Parts: sequence; C-alpha cells; structure tokens
Amino acid sequence: MKGLWGTSGRQIWTLRAIAASRNGWVCSSCGSKTTQARHMRFTSNGRSFTTTATTRSNDIDSPAQGQLKEDKPYYVTTPIFYVNASPHVGHLYSMLVADVIKRWEVLKGKRVYLSTGTDEHGMKVQQAAELQDMHPKLLCDTNSETFRDLAKKANITNDYFIRTTDPEHRDAVRYFWARLRDSGYIYESKHEGWYCVSDETFYPESMVAKDVSPVDGKVIMVSMETGNTVEWLEERNYHFRLTAFRDRLLQFYHDNPNWVVPRNRFVEVIDWVQNHLEDLSISRPASRLSWGIPVPDDPSQTIYVWVDALVNYLTTAGYPVWRPGSEHTQGWPADVHVVGKDIVRFHCVYWPALLMAVDLPLPRQVLSHGHWLMSKKKMSKSRGNVVNPFFALSRWGVDILRYFLMHGSAITDDADYNNELIIEKYKKLQGGLGNLLNRVTRPKDWSVREAVKFMTQKHPSPLLPIVETYKNEVEQAMKIVFENMDTLNPNVALREIMEIAYNTNKFLTDAAPWDKVKEGNIVAVHQMVYHVAESLRIVGILLQPFIPEKAAELLDRLGVAANRRSLIDAKIYADTEYGTPTIDLGSGRYSSLFPPLGSEE
Repeated sequence: MKGLWGTSGRQIWTLRAIAASRNGWVCSSCGSKTTQARHMRFTSNGRSFTTTATTRSNDIDSPAQGQLKEDKPYYVTTPIFYVNASPHVGHLYSMLVADVIKRWEVLKGKRVYLSTGTDEHGMKVQQAAELQDMHPKLLCDTNSETFRDLAKKANITNDYFIRTTDPEHRDAVRYFWARLRDSGYIYESKHEGWYCVSDETFYPESMVAKDVSPVDGKVIMVSMETGNTVEWLEERNYHFRLTAFRDRLLQFYHDNPNWVVPRNRFVEVIDWVQNHLEDLSISRPASRLSWGIPVPDDPSQTIYVWVDALVNYLTTAGYPVWRPGSEHTQGWPADVHVVGKDIVRFHCVYWPALLMAVDLPLPRQVLSHGHWLMSKKKMSKSRGNVVNPFFALSRWGVDILRYFLMHGSAITDDADYNNELIIEKYKKLQGGLGNLLNRVTRPKDWSVREAVKFMTQKHPSPLLPIVETYKNEVEQAMKIVFENMDTLNPNVALREIMEIAYNTNKFLTDAAPWDKVKEGNIVAVHQMVYHVAESLRIVGILLQPFIPEKAAELLDRLGVAANRRSLIDAKIYADTEYGTPTIDLGSGRYSSLFPPLGSEE
C-alpha cells in the first residue's frame, strides 16, 4: 500500500484500514450506504497497522468537470500486456507511442509518469500454463520479465512496471470491488451468453455469427468484432449494472468530443453504448477459473480479469491509499491511456462506468491505435508472420525501428510492417537529415558558430527575401508539429518534422551559400547558414521523443548544450551559444549521423 485513502463519493466517510496477515481480506461493512462509518479489514505485507482518514467528493475533476490541479504530474499509460504468449511488435508499438508522449511532455518541463506492465490473471494464462504443465505464477514470472526486457531494450522511459500479481495490486482490486459492491451496482444472478476465451469477454447475441472452422470444416460461432471462437456458457456470477450508466456515459461523450482519439473509434464506442449495452458479468466461478483474485467474502467466485486489469492504472497512482485532497499528486486521473483498437470497449465503456460507480475521476483522454500487419495480413503464429520485436531491434537498431513504427504509424488505420519499407525510410533519413547535417557542419567555407554569433547580435542585417520566406515556412511548420502533438497525433507530427528537414535541404540548394562565398557576400552566407543550422537545431529538439539517441547526436554535432534542448528552446533565435561541435564530425558517409546499412557497404 502506498499512501492513504482516495475519493469515495458525495458523503464524507471515515475509513479504518486494519492490516493483519497477507492471506485474508475481510470487509466488515457496518451498515447501509448511508452509514458514515466504514470498517474495512485489510491484510498487507504480513504486518498490522491502523490508519484513519477521511475521503470526500472528487478533488480532481474529469475533463467534463473542470481543470486539474497544478501540482498533478502528467500520467500516461500503456495497456498491460497479457503474458500467455511472447511479445510482438504490436506490444512494442503501444509502449513506443506512450513513450513518445511522455518524452514530449518532459520537454515541456513537466513532471511525467509512464506506466506499463503485465496482465497475469485469467483463463488464457491458466490454460497456457496447463498446456506447458507449469504453475501459472511461474509462467507469469518468466513472460513478465520478457516484457520488462523489451521496454528496456526499446529505450522506453517507464517509471513503473506493474504486475497484476503484485500484492499492492491485489489489495487495490479488493478495495475497488468492496467500494463497487457498496455502491449498489453489483448483483448476483445466473448468466447465459456467448463467451470468448481469447477475448476474455461475453458477447451479446447481436455481436456473434456463424462461421466455418478452417481446421475441421465444422460450423462454429465467432465474435463479429474479433473473429475469435465463442462458446455458450451458463453460470452463476456477479454482475455490474452497466446499463444504469448509459445516459451518463453518452452525456460524458457528448461533453468531451475529443475524449477518444481518433474520432472513428469514438464513433464505435458511442454506437456500442447506444445499441449493444448489457449488464457486465464481473466474476467467474472459481471452479472454472481459479487463477485470479478471489471475490472478497466469496471465494467461490474469481474477479473478472478485465476489472482486475483496469484497476492497474489506479494501483500505479497509489490507489487506494491516498491522503484526502492529494489524490492527484501521484497522477490520477490519467492524462492519456494508450490502447490498441481491440480493447477500446473495455477502456472507453466499461472503465469509465466502473469509475463513475465509485465516484472516481475519469481519464482525460484515450488514444487508440490500429494493428501492425505483415504483407497486409494480420499477424498470427499460425501464418508464421509474427514480427519478433527483439530480433527487429537487433537488426535495425533501436532508433531506426522507433522511427519506422512512428513514421509509418498505425494510429488511425492498420499499418504494414515491411523490411523494404524500413530500408526505404532509413535511406530518406540518410539523404534528408544526415546529408543536410553534413552539408552545413562540415564545409570549411563557413562556420556555424560564426553564423550564430553574427545573426544573434543586437542589430543583424535585414533578411534576404529568400531567407525571410523560408524562415516563415519553418515557423508555420513548427505550429503544425505542436498542434498535432497536443491533439495526440504523433505520427503526423513526426512527418511534419521531417518535412522541415526535407524543405531545408531544398532551401540550402536553392540559396546556394557557396556561391555567396565566392562573391564575398558574408552577410548572405551567415543568414543562409544560420537558418539552416536553426532548422536542424529545432528538428533535433523535436525529434528527441521519437529517436532520442540520434537526436542527441545531431544536437551534439551542432554543439547544442544539454540544458538548451527543451521545447522552450525550439524556436528561432532561442539559442545564441551553439555552433561548436562537442563530438568529432568525422568525414565520409560512414561517420555520418546515419551511416550505410550493412547491405549498402
């Protein structure tokens, strides 16, 4: 447990948390919802303690309710990844998108938290462990470490790596369940419906259809949404009154038209709530699913894996041990949930309704991305077309793979992973950015440092028309970059950054400062060289979230100080001290920022 209690609703409650032993949880509610005293017995870390705190209505407002407190850190999350199989490039992409967003906010000078981790309970894990004849926890330990290694190898700057088997998370889920039960939105009944093990969810009749099995030709029922097989199940379990939140959800969507990005996925979310909403089964019989968190006070039921998993975002932010009025200091509500398009419903329908039920603020935005395909087909082990992200990182290098995935980005639509495309994009980096950097920093006919000193003096000469026009174009392009980053379109922002580099190359060719050198027009040379260098400096700063190592090297080659690389420095005339390289520039293409690939040697 990480702090004190968090917000609990319209009334002020007094809570007593008593921790005894790790193995048990007893929630001894001492009255109805209107009772002001709550006594909850916790077990945590094998030690006993008592803490008393009050909780109150939302101190942090959701986007529809108002502004966040100034001392709230920016909080971005990836989905937590299922450990029944090894990581693929889609997992890496989710991590990367969240990392780019975090790094961008850090460049603004903000305090930022990034959380990622693994989802380790549920039927898929239980079945995968059974097939390998091993205990589920051992499978989780092994595969979770692989995801942790992937984040490290891809240079993901996560502050937290949460596992749903962590003791703190189990406590948070139990507490969340208790509050959900006390809210009056949980009831017990028999459930009948089409259940998909692969998707870990029930589907309404309107979302299933007949299909033919490619294995034996038999008629099967599948989810129309994912294509995965469903089976008819009848069981007794707990339900959440999701339908009671239809109007509140639709009103929230209306009041927050940019809550889900991109818009086409938000339309799907709204359609689901309007036309497919049903109460949600939120437990499974322990006789069928034993690998999970038992329902408090009812060990015959296991908490639904998606309720368990979604609470991870709260656990990382210190829930439920929040001091009253300081819930926001650890980041909640999340500023951005980054999720794949296949789990949008869980994050944008179930999650906000669950939070509403316990009077917690909703996330500020959800960024949903598409899938990565191979040769225009969905990656799958059966087709043998799954991209191993470790192999890809080793083959291409971290920054090059980061660049390819973000530039060819699958935000709005699915994208195709293709090795030839990676080579193509790398060559454009060589010719567009690497070559430009060499063209301005290596010639002996001029000095970047002298151009910077000349152009940042108090009374520089009026700009030549060609330089003035180009300067205005760069400033306009920068506005587009910032707008797209602020509206969660990092792929578009990256392409615009690269357009600045490509257009700068063209400007350098058209301006031809080497001709001005021959003419002895030193003022023209300084103006041209300076504005090319400024574009490169700004491009280097803006590229830091995307290709951090290469961007750092670019700025080193320009001699930009380490403390002059934030977004406040990303404007023309902002830095007067750079221009002297801090590393050896070398000569020839093999010492360039983007040297030849192995196949080019």
